[in-house]
Amino acid sequence: MRRVWASLLLGTVLAAGCDRGSHPGNIDKPAPQFVMGDGTRTVDLSKLRGRVVVLNLWATWCAPCIEELPSLLALQKKMPELAVVAVSMDQDPDVYRRFLADHHVDVLTVRDEEQRVNALYGTVQIPETYIIDRQGVLRRKFIGAQDWTSSEITGYLAKM
Repeated sequence: MRRVWASLLLGTVLAAGCDRGSHPGNIDKPAPQFVMGDGTRTVDLSKLRGRVVVLNLWATWCAPCIEELPSLLALQKKMPELAVVAVSMDQDPDVYRRFLADHHVDVLTVRDEEQRVNALYGTVQIPETYIIDRQGVLRRKFIGAQDWTSSEITGYLAKM
């Protein structure tokens, strides 16, 4: 009887998780729109319509974010037709700007110290990256550091 209850409990936990992670409930729905400015740059997601958007939520103090950064920058160079947009949750503007300069970050990035974009997308851990198609529909979510130059990811993005 214990095994039956354990199996039921495990099944319930797994089923509850099906709407989380890389398959959130807003997949195949219009991506939440936002305009975010940090005094240096501004991102208006609606102005990127017509391009595939790789929306990366990150921070300078996040080790997995730093780990994936070189491949994210390489993706933008390899596929310039994409709009790679990075939204940082850093609090300190000086640390943020110094990080961008030190790491030669040349993708469109803004600092969102109030984490409004994170809340809008339901981001619970970083890095999280959302793929938005040319029509503004959310198609996929990646959690954790990725190799953005892998053939699986670049092949997926090329088909969009």
